[in-house]
Amino acid sequence: MQRKNYILKTNPHKNRSGFAMIMAIVVLVIITTIMALSLSLTTQTSKRTVDLYLYEQAVLYSKSAAEMALLSIAQNGCQNSFSTTFDSIYNANVTMRYVYNATVGTCTDYVNVTTPEQNGSVLMDITVSVNDANITTEPIHYFRRTIQKL
Repeated sequence: MQRKNYILKTNPHKNRSGFAMIMAIVVLVIITTIMALSLSLTTQTSKRTVDLYLYEQAVLYSKSAAEMALLSIAQNGCQNSFSTTFDSIYNANVTMRYVYNATVGTCTDYVNVTTPEQNGSVLMDITVSVNDANITTEPIHYFRRTIQKL
């Protein structure tokens, strides 16, 4: 007796419906949509993480720039500005304005005050920015104003 190949033979009285094929296409569309949304969310999250990291670094470098500016004032006397670069990525610019009740040394850019509590201070405007366009396309710019007693 010969075997019959029932896989290849179809019954002419039995019609197959396209429901299974439609369900397979719907499942593929749903999976593709979920994967596209997941990829989009991952891209946004990684960009936000990089921007947050760069911003936190800029905050820390602004504190370092203030300390370096104070050291420069202690070594060189009165200065109106101070600039430095950190890790060849961040530029820090410090603009200084002095608070005295009389002229001190070679300082020409100062604010006159009459109270002894404010005498001998420096106002610093510190700006830290990212100077490399390969790291981020949006500028990371941090501005800090501080008052230091000399």
